[in-house]
Formats: sequence, C-alpha cells, structure tokens
Amino acid sequence: MRFSHAAVSVGLALVACGSEGSPPDDVDAADTTTTRAFTITSPDVTIDPGDEITYCYYFKTPNTEDVVIRKWASTMTPGSHHMIMYTTKTETQPAGTVSATGCGGFSAANVPSWTYATQTPTAELALPDDDGTGLPLGQLIPAGTFGYLEMHYLNATDAAIQAHVEVTAEALAAGAPYTQTAAFVTYNNDISIDPGATGDLESMSCATPVNAKFWTMSTHAHKQAVLTQVKDGASVVFSSDDWEHPGSKNWMETPFYSFASGRITYECTYDNVGDNKDRTVESGSSADTNEMCMATGYYFPATKPLLCINSLGPF
Repeated sequence: MRFSHAAVSVGLALVACGSEGSPPDDVDAADTTTTRAFTITSPDVTIDPGDEITYCYYFKTPNTEDVVIRKWASTMTPGSHHMIMYTTKTETQPAGTVSATGCGGFSAANVPSWTYATQTPTAELALPDDDGTGLPLGQLIPAGTFGYLEMHYLNATDAAIQAHVEVTAEALAAGAPYTQTAAFVTYNNDISIDPGATGDLESMSCATPVNAKFWTMSTHAHKQAVLTQVKDGASVVFSSDDWEHPGSKNWMETPFYSFASGRITYECTYDNVGDNKDRTVESGSSADTNEMCMATGYYFPATKPLLCINSLGPF
C-alpha cells in the first residue's frame, strides 16, 4: 500500500504544475440585504491554446459571523473543466494568492475539507430542506474561514482565453435551527494500471458513521476510467460510465440513504488503451497521466467533513 502525506496532498488537491497567475480581485463583501452570505470570485488567468492546467485561488471568507449555507451556486467561464472548493483549518497561502505551483497543500493538522464542487459551466446545489424532523440541512462555515478554489482548465481552442470561477453561498437566517451536513469523500492512493490493460478494477471500502444518512453521491476519476461505481455491499448505489461528467444520485427527502453494510465500497474500472497505453498509470494529480478513484457525497447528522484514504478512516 502506497501511503504518504505527499501522495495524499496530490490526491486531495489534483495538483498541476505551472506558472504564477496575475494578481487577484478581492473576495466580495457579504450582502446583508439578501440571503447571499458571500461570493468568491477568482481572478482571470490566461490559458494558452492547447494548455491543460490547474490553478488554486486562496481565500478567506468575508463573513464576520458563523453562517449556515443552504445553497451553493457557481459559474465557470469557457475553458473550465471542473472546480472544487476546499476549506482549511488554517491559512495555507495568503488570501488572494492564485497559483498553479504547490496547489492546495496538506498536513495532518490541516487536512483540506471538500465543501462544494462542479463540472458544469453553471450549477446550483440546494441542500434538502427537511431532515425528516422538519429541520433544513446546512453546512456550517465559521467566520473568516480559510480555503481555496481548485480550478482545472483546458483550452481546446486556437486562441488564448481568460478564465475564472465564481461561487456564491446562500445562508439560512441567523439563528435558524438546522441539522448539520458535511462532505464524505474517499480517495484510492493505491491505483496501478498496467500498460495496455483493459477492464482493470480498482476497489476500496470505507466505514460510514453510525446512523449516517446520505443525500447525494457521485464519483471522481480521470480519462482511463470507463466505469465508476459506489456500492453498499453487493448493491450498486451509484454508477457512471462518463468520467468527465459522472452526474450524481440524489435523495432529497426522507428516508434519504443509509449504507446497510456500514461501508462505502468505491470502484473504478479502467482501460489503459489511449495516450498512456505504453506505461503504468498510477494514482496522482494529473488528469492526463495519472488516475483517481473517489466517492464524493454528503451525509448527516455531521460534526465535520470526513475523508477516507484507501480503507483508512474516515477522519
């Protein structure tokens, strides 16, 4: 089993190497006249023709009091492949930094927490408004939370493009009762796909919290993947044959979904017959030369986001 802090950092951050971006705009201030808690807008970066690169934009949320998010919305300009928003316990880069070098960062004391993600130009994620007892679900974002937007860009055109991402968070009314929900994310750090292999199955499983209910589930993989699945024992909970846009399985009202087996099994099947057919493909950050196998979902009742690496965790 290959397991190290460095490898986990790669897995969490989908790191790509590159140059520094231009100076960023400031994070928007909170709008107290609406339910908008805050908006985070990354600066424009130039993506040259044919380039594929991942940038991270580091921020500190402008809310001066704790807020409970009920809905996320985002827009990505052309050239954006996907975006993942992470929060961190402490600052990993100064707020306002945009960089493709050392994207994300990881330490045992500052594990990035998956918060929101999208793979489409415009997207919304509204949390369930009833947990089964009449309370809405919400994601707690403490005042002045540190984090970063991880933005994967691909310019398939013949001209340079300017690209950025915008994420808006809408909150419940201050003091409103709610049930906390948070992300549950897995990562397989032990992938090894032989040159020319077809039907290569990489499978791991992780324990789920006692009495946890899930309201959405999806997967994340790279271009060698031909099938991704999340299983509950022998039962298939989620399945996709589109690695770029896997979609999701949603349960937006009671009884939601509980893993009867007490474990999430996440599996990815790969055909290494494309650009990488003459080399072994292993776990890593590059969507071009490495692979990933992740299950991504949200559970409740929660006290914090959970991460499971291989079959270790969640923690």
